[in-house]
Amino acid sequence: MPPRFLMTEADHYDVHYQINPWMRPDAWRVDPAARRRAALRASGTLRATLEAAGAEIESVAGMAGLPDLVFPANAAIVLDGKVLLARFRHPERQGEEEVFRAAFESLKTRGLVDEVVELPDGVLQEGAGDSIWDEGRGFFWVGYGQRSTENSIVVIEQTFRKSTVALELATDRFYHLDTCFCPLTGGKVLYYPAAFTPRALAAIHAHVQPHDRIIATDEEAAAFCVNAVNIGQEVVMAAPPASLRAKLEAHGFHVTGIDLSPFILSGGGAYCMTLRLDRNSKARMLCAAE
Repeated sequence: MPPRFLMTEADHYDVHYQINPWMRPDAWRVDPAARRRAALRASGTLRATLEAAGAEIESVAGMAGLPDLVFPANAAIVLDGKVLLARFRHPERQGEEEVFRAAFESLKTRGLVDEVVELPDGVLQEGAGDSIWDEGRGFFWVGYGQRSTENSIVVIEQTFRKSTVALELATDRFYHLDTCFCPLTGGKVLYYPAAFTPRALAAIHAHVQPHDRIIATDEEAAAFCVNAVNIGQEVVMAAPPASLRAKLEAHGFHVTGIDLSPFILSGGGAYCMTLRLDRNSKARMLCAAE
């Protein structure tokens, strides 16, 4: 089956508030019409690039007043047809919860997911942006400390019956795990060490061998290139510095860079703009059996 992603139409995207250090409402206000046109082009290019890589795309309509709806990676965690809905920390994003709940119920009606689960009270968890499935290792890498709360970890384990490796995020500049950490095909991991506490770095090093670690520089991380989508040997990301392209190509990956600057003004990149719907733990078991 082809990989399947959820994306949100960008027609209502803008930057009019600030809930992370990257957000630039002042830059958006300089020419909102031009910025929106650029955002629509960038979103369309990302969609076309993923489709060219063999993916199928499911769309959610944009909604006025919810500009960050274009970042569905934060909407939920999805594995084996089960959807664990997100709960957002900031009021500016809490209106997205009902929109995405309805979208997943629609996907369930169509048979594209099997079950939609709510978080218990008192838990904040911002979707696949803070809970990234590692297909090769068979567990979730779970970020916490900035947007998602530490008590989300046990909920993820109980919901999906899978192990987790907890990674505490050290700075609000890298407020979700997906901004600084990206598992890749073949056991490789692209990550930005400065985003993690010493304990989290030790956990990464305990599970990822040195030859599988691809370390992003300050420049590469600030360009939102770690926030990438990986399909096989294809890696799709915001326009990368030549240094990162060379590192990934040396590991056998083909890199497609896209001008996502309108979305970087809100602190998001390619991974943020997508949510993988077809991830399954059975793929790892099949590979092990072979």
